[in-house]
Parts: sequence; C-alpha cells; structure tokens
Amino acid sequence: MQTFDVAIVGTGGIAAYHAQSLGDLDGRVRIVAAVDIDEDRLKDFGARFGVRRLHRDLTELFAAGPPDIVDLCTPPGVHAQQAITCLDHGVTVICEKPPALSLAELDRIAARTEASGPHFATVFQHRFGSGGLALAALRREGAFGAPTTAICETLWYRPDEYFAVPWRGRWETEGGGPTLGHGIHQMDLMLAILGPWREVVAVAARQAKPTATEDLSCAIVTFDCGAVATVVNSLVSPRQTSYLRFDFTEATVELAHLYGYSDADWTITGIPGHEERVRALWTSRLTGVPSGHTAQFAHVLDALEAGEPPPVTPADARLTMELVAAIYASAFTGRPVRRGEIVPGSPFYERMEGTGAPWPTAVPMPRMAPA
Repeated sequence: MQTFDVAIVGTGGIAAYHAQSLGDLDGRVRIVAAVDIDEDRLKDFGARFGVRRLHRDLTELFAAGPPDIVDLCTPPGVHAQQAITCLDHGVTVICEKPPALSLAELDRIAARTEASGPHFATVFQHRFGSGGLALAALRREGAFGAPTTAICETLWYRPDEYFAVPWRGRWETEGGGPTLGHGIHQMDLMLAILGPWREVVAVAARQAKPTATEDLSCAIVTFDCGAVATVVNSLVSPRQTSYLRFDFTEATVELAHLYGYSDADWTITGIPGHEERVRALWTSRLTGVPSGHTAQFAHVLDALEAGEPPPVTPADARLTMELVAAIYASAFTGRPVRRGEIVPGSPFYERMEGTGAPWPTAVPMPRMAPA
C-alpha cells in the first residue's frame, strides 16, 4: 500500500473536514504541509493536525519540496489559478467544489492534465456513499426499469451574516449563488445516477439575501435517458433539507438528508408485485459506507495506486458545471438551453452570470426581522 504525501492549501473551516477525513484512511496519507495567507489561522491548523511545514503560498510549498497531492480548500475564486500552478509542477490536485468559476476555467484546468498524470479531481463526495454507488449501478443495469422522473432539491438557509465573508455572494469571487455553490452536490449525484442531461428551462431570483448572485433557482431538466427532473436550489428555506427522488417504471428511490447521508437515509418503494424483488436488490448492494470526504478520498487513492485518473475527473465535473451554466443561461435569457450550446464565445462560457442577472447590480441591504 502506497502512502501519499498531501499538502492542504487553505486552512479555513472546510480544511478541517478534509484533514479529519484524510486521517481516517488507515495511514494511506501523510499531511506533510499546509498553506494559507493568514498566518494565525495557518499556525492554529498546524498545531491542531500536527502539520510541521507551514507555508504562505504555493511558491514556498514547491520550493520546500512538492507533495504527491495538493488538496485545495481555498475559496472558489482562486481554484483555477492554484490548480494550474500545481498541475504545471506535475502535482495531482484534489479540489473542493466548485472546481472553477466557469466552464472556461475548468477547460483550462483540464488542458493541464494528462492521462498518466498529473490529475485533477473535484470533491463531489455524495457520489461515493454506498447508496449513491448502488443506485448508479442499478440504474445502469436497468434493474428497476426505465427512469421516468426525478426531484432534486437543495432547500437550505443561510443568515445574512454568512455573506459577510468578502468573497461570498459575488459573481467575481464565488461564481454564483446556491446553484453553483450549494445545490451542485445534489445535482452532481443526480447526474451520476441518471447520466447526461439534454435540455434545461430555468428561472433564478434574488429573493432576500444581501448578495449580487441569486439566492434561489428552479429548473426543469430533460435527460438523454428520457427522464425529466425538477431542480430547486435555495438559501432562503428555514426548514433545511436535501432531497432526491428517482422514479423508475418499477420502483421509487428517495434520499432525504442535509449535508451527508447514510444507508438509513434512503427509502425504496416497489410497484405492486415487485416489492420484495426491489427491496432485495437494493439491500444486497448496500455496504454501510456513508457519503463524505473519506469515502471519496479512498476512491481517489485507489485510482492513483492503480495508475488511473481519480474520480471525479474534469470530464465528469464538466457535465455538472455545464448544467449549472445552462441554468443561469436559461434563467437570464428566458429560453431553453441545450447541452453543448455553451461554447467559447458564449458569455456564459466565461462567466456564470453571462449577459448579467436581471436584477439591480447593487447588493440589497439585509432585511431586519420585526421586533
């Protein structure tokens, strides 16, 4: 078993989840370095996780000796630049979602990768719980019949204070609102199960939050397999839930959770006469692995040990990122958008807001609750 040296770049809140998850991999990983421009935060992270090499930037990191993997836990606005720097040094990158601010940035990242490495993998950890893996396999096998319809809801809430962090809620630094930064997890799992999408019709709105981006989007998505899904991404929903439902001709499979799921969060219902067969098929595939960073990181290391590109590849992530771009394009132009339509030269290829959001550019003042 190979042991991989990993450097974590960015030591904010999500980096702690990554460090804990890497530490759960039975010695397959050594966190050998950390990087952050905030010296106090960097020192605290190093002390907490026993990381001795602490650097202020990537230049320092590579001068001191490159790791096997760089784990990017920085804000979205710097993902592309930092990923390209690492790839140009021949170092594989694992990157928190979203991998980039636009399709153009993701394509520039992909152009720096090679079949034999260095590689780039996006963190879409919901693909790797045993329930997600089981349903994706059963769908490919046609075990529950043809998919007909689906629901994909990310109904979350963020208080106004959440957007006090300077890079949040701004197109130029976060890339988008809940469509890109939050609901992308559920949408990615939906795509991992149903396969390529074909067309989207969408609306987006800034309902209540002090942001330049949307705080709500709703879409109808048609898939190559014939299924039609409704998708809602929200940061204005006080009762929070993440919900996916997949209807097949012989079964309904549902998942209700918030930020991560276990096998117990799935519900399966067979049509009359098929209940026992459907339930037996489902339970036979479950292995008790919850979704999360540990599950995905294990798959990444397995692939690297085998000399293969680790999941989720730039091509995999692009299908999800293109759906995000198409939701914005449809919402802001008022027309359906087909997969493959957003190409170089399209304003939505370079920036998610493309031609511009249909609301005032000024950020609204936070709404005050009544006394």
